[in-house]
Amino acid sequence: MSGNSILNKAKHSHDTDEWYTDYKTVYEELIHYTNHFAGKTVLCNCDDPYESAFTIFFLKHFNVLNLRKLICTSYSGSRIVGTIDLINTDGVKVNNKSAYVLEVKNISCGFNEPLSDDDVSNVLNKKGNIKQLKGNGDFRSEECIEYLKEADIVVTNPPFSKFAQLFSLLIKYDKKYLLIGNQNAITYKDIFPYIKNGKAWIGYRFGDMGFKVPEDTPPRKTRFWIDDTGQKWRSLGNAMWLTNLDNERKHKELILTCIYNQDEYPKYDNYDAINVSKVSQIPKDYPGIMGVPLTFLKYHNEDQFEIIGEANHGSDNEFDLFKPIIDGKEIFKRILIKNKKVGKNS
Repeated sequence: MSGNSILNKAKHSHDTDEWYTDYKTVYEELIHYTNHFAGKTVLCNCDDPYESAFTIFFLKHFNVLNLRKLICTSYSGSRIVGTIDLINTDGVKVNNKSAYVLEVKNISCGFNEPLSDDDVSNVLNKKGNIKQLKGNGDFRSEECIEYLKEADIVVTNPPFSKFAQLFSLLIKYDKKYLLIGNQNAITYKDIFPYIKNGKAWIGYRFGDMGFKVPEDTPPRKTRFWIDDTGQKWRSLGNAMWLTNLDNERKHKELILTCIYNQDEYPKYDNYDAINVSKVSQIPKDYPGIMGVPLTFLKYHNEDQFEIIGEANHGSDNEFDLFKPIIDGKEIFKRILIKNKKVGKNS
């Protein structure tokens, strides 16, 4: 099978319960962090390298980014590996019955510009880049954790149900990361404290995000489409990138234009804070605590605002201060903030 055939086949090979991040989504986010990768080992640990847009991005830009090493682990059952001839580091053909790992330490082209698809395919086909793993490739397994320990930065789209588990491992081993997840993860008890304390923050994409889905995915009336190639897509309106890599976005000041009026900003029944329905309606002159939508985090600048806590269930963690209720009616969860630039006597 030719190099391009591998890439093209990968675009349409999916397990029935998996959504794949497309290359454009990966590129548009990662291009903001190019200064972080020089001399670093990058791990993509929740995807099949032969289907992964993350792998393709880092192979294309391996020398441009001046990476030290790229490691990509797969889960067992790869449909791609089962159809191509790959020889592992021991000289044995790789099968898809167990997981495998792709390790790239150098690429002899693409020093001044990204690699072509043919060059990427040649790297993927290169003898000795692939090694069979003993287990199923779960990022929580001992052998995959060893690769995690070796990495400087982890970049991946983990299964949303395991997002908090991967996050906890990254914290345990003190790793840098760029992760795609669901915005609801923001308020998880294992994650929110890091956001509150300025140790984790939102990337550039926060909201709509499209994903490639399997061919047998049934049509839907909303957030579903088929492109010109026949590829099916689904989208999420509450997807996000979460990171601890510094970026320009988090240093931009949010321009505020609204003036506080007690008639327009009701207080919660059970907490001394006002409710702000939209980020665009945050008053520029209110000195107290404000409950704002989760989308606020897309604009959060820790020099401008202090995150006090969250209003969710009132019991999820020490910073979940109350259940947001107005006039007896519970509303959707809120982030609680104070404007650092508004004095108490303003």
